[in-house]
This record gives sequence, C-alpha cells and structure tokens, in this order.
Amino acid sequence: MEIRYKSTRSSGGTVTASQAILKGLAEDGGLFVPTSIPKLDMSLEDIAKMDYQETAYQVMKQFLTDFTEDELKSCIKRAYDEKFDTKEIAPLAEKDGVHYLELFHGATIAFKDMALSILPHLLTTSAKKNQISNQIVILTATSGDTGKAALAGFADVEGTSIIVFYPKNGVSKIQERQMVTQKGANTSVVGITGNFDDAQSGVKAMFNNKELAKTMDEKGYQFSSANSINIGRLVPQVVYYVYSYTRLLAQGAVQKDEKVNFVVPTGNFGNILAAFYAKNMGIPVNKLICASNDNKVLYDFFETGVYDKNREFILTSSPSMDILISSNLERLIYKIAGEDAKKTADMMAALASSGKYSITEEMQFQMKDFVGGWASEEKTAAEIKRVYDAAGYVMDTHTAVASAVYHDYKERTADTTKTVIASTASPYKFATSVMTAIDEKYKGMDDFALIDELSKVSGTKIPNAVEEIRSADVLHDRVCETEKMQDTVEEILGLA
Repeated sequence: MEIRYKSTRSSGGTVTASQAILKGLAEDGGLFVPTSIPKLDMSLEDIAKMDYQETAYQVMKQFLTDFTEDELKSCIKRAYDEKFDTKEIAPLAEKDGVHYLELFHGATIAFKDMALSILPHLLTTSAKKNQISNQIVILTATSGDTGKAALAGFADVEGTSIIVFYPKNGVSKIQERQMVTQKGANTSVVGITGNFDDAQSGVKAMFNNKELAKTMDEKGYQFSSANSINIGRLVPQVVYYVYSYTRLLAQGAVQKDEKVNFVVPTGNFGNILAAFYAKNMGIPVNKLICASNDNKVLYDFFETGVYDKNREFILTSSPSMDILISSNLERLIYKIAGEDAKKTADMMAALASSGKYSITEEMQFQMKDFVGGWASEEKTAAEIKRVYDAAGYVMDTHTAVASAVYHDYKERTADTTKTVIASTASPYKFATSVMTAIDEKYKGMDDFALIDELSKVSGTKIPNAVEEIRSADVLHDRVCETEKMQDTVEEILGLA
C-alpha cells in the first residue's frame, strides 16, 4: 500500500514520501504526516532475529513507499556503518532495574545521529527521484545536538549545503566546540544572540518566505530541513523503538505481547512522537512517559490540556530540552483532533499570536497513552549520583531527567511494567554537569580534564567525537542578532 503525506494545516492534496522529505515543511507552514500510520508486515518474533540495519528496512519501507528496495537498503547501509562505535548501533544497558536504550554511539555522540546519519542519503535520493537540479540548502536551528549531527551528516555531500543556527549562550561548551570546529566546504555555523525558540522561529519564517524562495530558486537554491519537522528525521527514529522492543523479546526479557513503558527526555517532541508511531505500528506499549526539565511546558500541557509558552525560559544543564515551542507536538495535535486540519491550524495560529492554546476533554482523552513528568536541576544532578552509586553507570543530564521522572512515576503509580529509558546523549558531551553531580570535588576543573576523569570513573573509552575536538581549529565564528538571521543566510549564499 502506498503511504502518502499531507499537511497538518490544510485538507489539500498529498505528496509522496520523497517529496515530503525534500520540502521539509509544507507550503502552508504545516508538518507532513502520513495519511495513515502503517503496520509492520512481519511478526515481532521474526524481527527479533534481525540486526539493526535489517530492522530499519522493515520499519522504513512501510513509510517510504516510493523508494525502491535497492534505494532504501543503500541509504541504510551507508548510514549505519562503522561510524557507530558499537556493532548493535543502539545497545540496551540493563542497570538499576531498567533498560537504558543507548542512542549515542554515532559520530557526534547524541541520539540525533540515529536519524541524521541517514537523512542526507534519503534527501539526495529524493532529489534524484524528483529531478531536482537546484542545490539543496539545509537550514536548521539547534538546541545543541541536531546542529552537529546534521553538520557531520551533510559535510561535503554533493548537491547540498548546510547552515546551522544555535543559541550562542545556550549550549554546552562541548556542543559548541563540536559545531564551530566542523570541517566541510559546504558548512556554515552561526550563533544567535537569542534562545533556541528564537532560532527555530527564525528558520520557520525563512521556510515560509515565498519571496526568499523565489530569489533562491533564481540563483539555483532551495531550502530543506534537517530538524525533526522533516518526516525524513522522524521515520528513522521509529526504528530504534521497534529495535529495542524486539531485542528485549530476543533476550527473553519480555514475553510475546508483553507491554513496555518508554520514557523519553523531551524538548521538541519528535523523539517521543516516534515512540507513539512505533506503538501504532504494532509495538506493545503501556505508557509513553514524557520527561521535561525546568522548562516544563509539556508537563503542564499533559496535566491541564493547555499549552502555554508564556513563561520564563530557563537555561539548564540539559540544554537540548530547553524549548518552549515543541514543534512536533503539532503532529500529535492533528491526530487527536481527528485529523482536522482547520482545528490544528487554528491552534497553531493561537500559539503564534497569543503563545497558548487549549485542547478539548475529548482530545485529552485521546492522549491517554502519554504521561508527563518533570525533574528540577537539583533532582537531575541527584539522579546522576544515585544511579552511579547504585550501579556504577554514568548517564548524561538528559537521560538523568528521564530516569528521575520514571522513578517518580513508578513510586506514584506502583506500575511495574518493564521500562526502556531513551538515553539520548553521551555523558562525555556534558562532562562538567555530570562529574560535578557525581562529586563536588570536580567543580572548576577544565572541560577536557573532566573528560579524562569521566573515562576513569565510568571505565569507558573517550569517544572519538570528543578526542578529535581537543585540538581542532575553530572554523566558524559568525554571530548575529536574531532579527538578522535572513540577512546572514542571504550573505552566506551570495543572494544579497
């Protein structure tokens, strides 16, 4: 069955998967969603015998139906190769009574690698399928991890260039250093004086600027996105939830049809939405636990049915979750609104104009799979220390938010369902916060000295992604005001 894609904001026509990947964002500003979420056409027991690459094909072929078998398998083979430092690609670590799904074994040591390793291949394949001759400009806002993963994925990929905007004072030192040392003749990195939401809003505005699109087309360029608003980012993320469940099945940790909980540290909502899609594909899921940090706009939404971004933006030790506008939530809103595009568009318009919207009781009921929780900075640090002391396992700040939220949930509900926590970044990426949480004696130490200490206490090898930036030259030092983002893009592309 062919799966096509439609916008969350209009009841107009549909496009193929490759067209949706190329566009990134629908012309009306909506996000592309599949006309229906497909089911797996193979038993979970059979998938349990497969490796990651084979599992990826079984999941992605259901969504990307205009790709041939050879095209899709070629994309998968080139994406999930030796750039990952474990053969399993996404291993499960059973520690402290839960299963941590380690999604940080790729080239930039964060979960974004899982999708951004394959997106360049999906995108260039899509361009060929649709006879696109323009150079594709990847325009991306990052709260820390997407930027580096996208830069690494697209660096020197023929027919593409990439421009990444990040909040200059809103990412960790290691995250920033990873980005500003990125090689590649087609890469540009720009710090902005605002926060992530400002960067994301600026990028969306450029995507929606018809005049800019016309000027770019005349010069042989067109935009696409590497953010999780691109369906080509979301589909590969569904894979690792299917994979993790089938690994548990293979190990005998769960029995046939036994449900699990997934706990996901959440900012832009894409990662937990992928878990929701996996459930709809046939993975037995009990609860999807959405974990927030001090920027708990999603927790409040699940509690009250009101999404309200009118609040203080708090910089935390888990910067990839420092987000007040969770873009991917729009896809869930569309689904629980009965796929009513007008209702979804009205709510998104309300968010743009007043910073808030409310959903009905019926829509709240449709979200019964989800549970919200949040952890403060103090609780996050305490959880890093607790798990280290209890199990000798070192986790990053984002994973610690999820772990703390899960243990609160378990205590509150007495739910003993087997649980998988999405471990979204390597502790090496946030060494200062992690090491000072384990022991205050590490306060004030240099970032790279802390990385050496982290290797000792965790008994793990320092990842190549960290080693290679120790002495790397800074290649990108551009900074701009938020309102000058478009001017900066025009200057980079030579449009001005």
